[in-house]
Amino acid sequence: MRKRFESQLVLGQLPIEETPVPLKSRGSLTPLVAALKEIFIVPEWNERVFEILENKIMSGKKKTGRLGMNLWQIFVLAQVRLCLNISYDDLHDLANYHTMIRQLMGVETDFGYKKVQFEYQNILDNVSLLDDATVKELNNIIVEFGHSVFKKKEAELLRLKTDSFVVKSNVHFPTDYNLLWDCARKSLDAVKAFLKKYEDIPQWRKISNWHTELKNMMRTLSRVSISGGAGKEQRIKVSTKKYLNKACALQRKLQTSKSELPSNDMIDMALHLELQHYMDLLDKHIDLVDRRLLKGEIIPHNEKMFSIFEPYTEWITKGKRHPNVELGKNTAITTDQYHLILDYHVMDHESDPDIITPLFERMITKHLVSGWSFDRGFYSKANKQKLNESIANVIMPKKGKKNITEIAEENQKVFKRFKNKHSAIESNINELEHHGLDRCPDRGYEHFKCYIGLAVCAYNLKRIGKALLEQKRAELNRQNQAEKIAA
Repeated sequence: MRKRFESQLVLGQLPIEETPVPLKSRGSLTPLVAALKEIFIVPEWNERVFEILENKIMSGKKKTGRLGMNLWQIFVLAQVRLCLNISYDDLHDLANYHTMIRQLMGVETDFGYKKVQFEYQNILDNVSLLDDATVKELNNIIVEFGHSVFKKKEAELLRLKTDSFVVKSNVHFPTDYNLLWDCARKSLDAVKAFLKKYEDIPQWRKISNWHTELKNMMRTLSRVSISGGAGKEQRIKVSTKKYLNKACALQRKLQTSKSELPSNDMIDMALHLELQHYMDLLDKHIDLVDRRLLKGEIIPHNEKMFSIFEPYTEWITKGKRHPNVELGKNTAITTDQYHLILDYHVMDHESDPDIITPLFERMITKHLVSGWSFDRGFYSKANKQKLNESIANVIMPKKGKKNITEIAEENQKVFKRFKNKHSAIESNINELEHHGLDRCPDRGYEHFKCYIGLAVCAYNLKRIGKALLEQKRAELNRQNQAEKIAA
């Protein structure tokens, strides 16, 4: 059973509406708290945010039973985590001991009254309930809220900027031989889980020896691969043969002994599925190491895997010197002149030009656009023609050689002005990367996408909070001036 928030205050509880927001603070948390407090206070935004959260978290659930973490607490903690770019351990600490956050969550009490405490697993499980689709809906509401703060006129046209950057997965640098070791290691870990539960399983008395020998062989191959000197190719082949022989022996042993592993309950069945998954990957990487290092084949890109733990990971080369290779997913963001991120999209094996048509359809139905700028990586003739049909100023520099008409177009004052302003989105991307979007620590593709969405929401709320704080400071200055004049 969950509630939107606890409307009935208990003895000593401090109201959310009275959460103190320091005007002199320059940290990232203060503007976030200012924006969240405004959302809670204003009925329009409050109702719309809670409606989205209810549809996701409470849909199909009974309204009886033990009280769970309320929706407002989940929303606040998710934003705090990404705004400060902190781990769940640090979030657990803030939720229990940071006075301002606790009052914003509605759990802080006066001195002398019993304090509500949150368990680490409780926070992790509840914040993880949000998904990418829900977060995108929340971001749309946050953008509307931001425009109500920034815009002087409701019908003001927007000047959009779109660019892409790489959000890295939490993976190590992949080579065929260290991925093979990952598969062998996780296969042995699954067997160890059986041995821990059942002590009388035969044939695995020397499981630690398998682990040690395979790891040493992988390290030997790694050292040979990065070293130089005469006869390097021959040394690589010798090390690879030893490594593959041991890996193949392990695979045969796993195949013969798998039928002897117990299947007494659901935990055992899950372990069998896990073991089979890593055995399949072990087969795959034995084949890849054999073909690449012994037979000298060039492995097609679509056959490669860059992580067995985060299989969605892509090898992305953007033609830059630093870094020359990134492992993760390309992510496109679209900002406006107020530096709010209106749209984000995680590209799944897509290039920059591929996303323009669906992005245009999403944007043109929600916003009035006067201009839109891109870098040359998004250029295609069809994309530019489509955008020109509905938008007055489309800034999309052409790749490669230009004809006389295109040169004249790109030398116009309007084109140059919009192109010069496009670099502001690089600052937005840099801010995102410094607040969590450099590398995603969450596991799985769905959590990866949700993490990016929460980072965008936290970024937008912080931008809005800064504007709200500036307005309050200006209002306070006017009051002080009026008091001085009256005195």
